[in-house]
Amino acid sequence: MNLLTAKGITKNFTERTLFDHVDLGVDDRDKTGIVGINGTGKSTLLRILAGLEQPDEGEVVRGNQVYVRYLPQEPVFPEGMTICGYVVKANRTEDNEWSIAGDSRAILNLMGFPDENEVIDHLSGGQKKMVALAAALVAPCDILLLDEPTNHLNSDMVLWLEQMLIQRKGALVMVTHDRYFLDRVCSRIVEIDKGKLYEYQTGFTGFLEAKAAREDMELATYRKNRNILRKELEWMRRGARARSTKQKAHIQRYEDLKEITKAPAKDGKVEVNTVSSRLGKKTLELVELTKGYGEEPLIDGFSYAFRKKDRIGIVGPNGCGKTTLMKLIMGLEEPDRGQVVMGSTVKIGYFSQENEYLDPEQRVIDYIRDTAEYVRTEDGSVSASMMLERFLFDGALQYSRIGKLSGGEKRRLYLLKVLMEAPNILILDEPTNDLDIQTLAILEDYLDRFPGILIMVSHDRYFLDRTAERLFAFEEGGRLRQYEGGYSDYLEARGEREELSARPERKQLSDVEKTTKKKTVKLKFTWQEQKDYDSIEEEIAEIETRIAGLEKQIELAATDFVRLNELTGEKEGLEALLEEKMERFLYLSDLADQIAEQRN
Repeated sequence: MNLLTAKGITKNFTERTLFDHVDLGVDDRDKTGIVGINGTGKSTLLRILAGLEQPDEGEVVRGNQVYVRYLPQEPVFPEGMTICGYVVKANRTEDNEWSIAGDSRAILNLMGFPDENEVIDHLSGGQKKMVALAAALVAPCDILLLDEPTNHLNSDMVLWLEQMLIQRKGALVMVTHDRYFLDRVCSRIVEIDKGKLYEYQTGFTGFLEAKAAREDMELATYRKNRNILRKELEWMRRGARARSTKQKAHIQRYEDLKEITKAPAKDGKVEVNTVSSRLGKKTLELVELTKGYGEEPLIDGFSYAFRKKDRIGIVGPNGCGKTTLMKLIMGLEEPDRGQVVMGSTVKIGYFSQENEYLDPEQRVIDYIRDTAEYVRTEDGSVSASMMLERFLFDGALQYSRIGKLSGGEKRRLYLLKVLMEAPNILILDEPTNDLDIQTLAILEDYLDRFPGILIMVSHDRYFLDRTAERLFAFEEGGRLRQYEGGYSDYLEARGEREELSARPERKQLSDVEKTTKKKTVKLKFTWQEQKDYDSIEEEIAEIETRIAGLEKQIELAATDFVRLNELTGEKEGLEALLEEKMERFLYLSDLADQIAEQRN
């Protein structure tokens, strides 16, 4: 059953057209995810559907007695209001006046709030988002509109919300960058692309395939029309005689074809070559780091010596101390006990959970030039303007005021500034908040090539699976426990540990039982091993090709000793890398054979 229809919606924002006469329908069983790069109008579309913003043209028609609930991307809370008071006030009506207080306390308890009378001002960013989410979920509605519902939520809360939305009856329309969340919750994807809407009746993985097919088809149509146009152009150049009706029709067909034969616009993509400073042997060490507020410590005696190229993820519930740990490393807060020891060459880039202050009157290009006019990358010296181009800020946007940017564009601009500082230790505190999926994918590729140390606080399961090789999880009493691999590996290891601790104590196993138990251990790849196994043969082939190319160059440079030394050194480095990859390949192949044998 159709609940809401948007017809011919057009919306302009400053010099940009967000929507150009688009249509969108919402049925009672739809679970729709809206995707698109920052600044395309995802949040604006939700506000229009919610009736909080009017389109320049077109209309939104809502069915009789259709009730809509809306969660904004950045909720605003009255100063001094309690948690329960906010949820009750947001939902009280004449019909539920006597029951809403009890319902509010029930959902807050379910979401893990021990004190419903705590003032919202005292909460962390993630806890505030949970309060706003509780206010959106406590009352039944026909259409639930959620703008970045997973922002600031810890991973356990994201899993809880995911299951709740999968089981929920009624229509759902949401904007989110969480790729696992999109794939598991949504059955329809709506893409905003250059003022148009494209619908895909599939989850996120299917959307990626369908989008690629659509773009291939558009490109094929363009090439076909271009070939026809070339023949028509040759005919026009020979001298078209416009006396007859037939010739006039031919000329008109040429003009029409010329109008529609335009190359399909390509999506902008963030492209950033690695920018970093040299990191010496002495990097960063945390020694018995302790910090607390009140009686309970947030961090209790945490020690770790970071190694070059460490990829460290930090996870834990909201308010546990993840951001405090980052601030201790940065020197923004002092520890109660312990110390942070840094090498002389360490240069930290800190991408905080909340953007630094951005002057709304400052021009975009001036904000970046304040950091550096030029930076040195793998491709040589690159200007601030060129870096902005690669970060999707075209010429017009570069000279716009920062105040005209969307929330996601401001986040992207702030990220670019951090990267342009050329750090060799990069601290990312909730980097996925407000960044679009395309930007995240390119950022992840950039982090693959980053030669320094990465320290990442994130609730985004996909991002941690993609980038982290070791996780530290906050546990009770301010202790941090180490886990190897990405987030999926951590989740599995944590589940196994909790299962073991929940089992009753057993008597000592006999030698026979130990042998039997050892035989029944289930072999499987970790997430990182599976990732390496899928790609390592291609990597080996690429290295071998590069070595072969260097051997040819070495033959040609036989009399140029300077060049010969450079090529020989590069070849030796590749040969060492090839040996390392071959050892990894043999290990993974042997493990794959054992897994297959056990399965059979």
